[in-house]
Amino acid sequence: MKYFTVFLVVLATSHIYAQDRLTGAGFVTRSEVIAKNGMVATSHPLATQIGLDILKQGGSAIDAAISANAALGLMEPTGSGIGGDLFAIVWDAKTQQLYGLNASGRSPEKLTLQYFKDNGYKKIPSLGPLPVSVPGCVDGWFELHKKFGKLPMDQILAPAIKYANEGFPVTELIGYYLQQSVPYLASKFPNVMDTYGINGKAPSKGKIFKNKYLATTYAKIAKGGRDAFYKGEIAKTIAEFIKEQGGFLNYNDLATHKSEWVNPVSTNYRGYDIWELPPNGQGIAALQMLNIIEQYDFSKIKYGSVDHIHIVTEAKKLAFEDVAEYYADMDFVKVPVQQLISKEYAKTRKELIKEVAGIFNPGIISGGDTVYLTAADKDGNMVSLIQSNYRGMGSGMVPPKLGFMLQDRGELFSLEEGKFNTFEPKKRPFHTIIPAFITKNGKPFVSFGVMGGDFQPQGHVQIVMNLIDFGMNLQEAGDAPRIEHVGSSSPTGEKVMDTGEIKMESGFAFDVIKKLIAKGHKVGYGGYFGGYQAIMYDSENGVYYGASESRKDGQAAGY
Repeated sequence: MKYFTVFLVVLATSHIYAQDRLTGAGFVTRSEVIAKNGMVATSHPLATQIGLDILKQGGSAIDAAISANAALGLMEPTGSGIGGDLFAIVWDAKTQQLYGLNASGRSPEKLTLQYFKDNGYKKIPSLGPLPVSVPGCVDGWFELHKKFGKLPMDQILAPAIKYANEGFPVTELIGYYLQQSVPYLASKFPNVMDTYGINGKAPSKGKIFKNKYLATTYAKIAKGGRDAFYKGEIAKTIAEFIKEQGGFLNYNDLATHKSEWVNPVSTNYRGYDIWELPPNGQGIAALQMLNIIEQYDFSKIKYGSVDHIHIVTEAKKLAFEDVAEYYADMDFVKVPVQQLISKEYAKTRKELIKEVAGIFNPGIISGGDTVYLTAADKDGNMVSLIQSNYRGMGSGMVPPKLGFMLQDRGELFSLEEGKFNTFEPKKRPFHTIIPAFITKNGKPFVSFGVMGGDFQPQGHVQIVMNLIDFGMNLQEAGDAPRIEHVGSSSPTGEKVMDTGEIKMESGFAFDVIKKLIAKGHKVGYGGYFGGYQAIMYDSENGVYYGASESRKDGQAAGY
């Protein structure tokens, strides 16, 4: 019982529930939102309303998603923005199929592995110019719009431009994050306070925040298209600034960037097809976990039980050993995707799960702030979209008078030679952000995502299980208490081969925690547990269900 003290907080809060309700589980925060004509769910209420307005103006689900994403880059810069990357899965009602977009950027062409060796780097730093890779978001918008858009881009970006010029009130959670990030980054790097401050201070809850620089940038993009960002003055400003800061991202890196349309991959879980995008993202880790978990009879295993948590945790350990070994840019390495997500491979992996906690190689351990959003329209189109600057607000690199921070996604490259994810010029780094989709009998069912670094595959698995194994509705599936398994590290920051630690939200029974400890698990409190948005299509009644959880400031709304 040497870990007993860790659980005092858990014990004190293990029976906290939402307010009393006549319907739904004890932990549910509200009912699902139900609407016929369209639905938008994002992590910010104003962004949700912007997306909904675009739908009402005749826009497609994809138009609504782009408009909402632009708003989030303004309103939630702690997790998103046009300095970052984007991934999406789209259900196209016309062709009755799914399309995947990988809009992640590549490393600088002039930066080499030898540079890091010569300068004594053991890992790529989290901040500054070195982790900056090409921002893929804007090109992602235009690729999505070209294929699935209906309204002109100036109309789509107009709401975000208006809010950037006139201002909007900062929400509670984003105000908290800004208070943590802006002063720290501004003490290290130029232009941070000029872009994100109000009278020299970080914005706080309720303050009216404007970003006229971003309004100007958005207006240039709306008028000049994606080339205004990648080949015009914006690209030149980015390249000159990064050079001044001692980095390598140059004009040609931006000018030659392009997104990639990819085929989503899936596994069938108890009659439902769960869809993810192939690497360089980590989406197939969720499929690997589900293939292992499917071999257990969860009609006899209760939600929140010792067996539930133990099986999910052990499946995660096995999948993440493969994440560390294989997941990388498939233009550079041959990732055995079909083998990794096969049922046959899962059977061999399942045999490694014992009654006690297993030792594992924690591999890549990563955090990060992200925005996930989903939209659906009256024609039956649905989009699952995720977008991020990676760690917090990003690299700290804010090009002058552009209104956004560049991502630090390049931090996730390995500097160890011979690995799949070893740094190379013009290579896309391993990515944590992953959108998801569920179909049933070839028809759309649920578009969903869960934010939070390498928690995301674990979050996807828990949502799928909540819906399919435990019979929860869309809102309950997101509100249900979650677990996150994390790897351990030594005092010097090195990864340690051991059982890792299960982080648990309040809401799990303390006798379950004690039994997990008896199985050899370490159990702790606090982790990356949110946030979740989802839209479900009810084909029988022809309506959409929307859900957004209380861990973030989000909202689902329809009409």
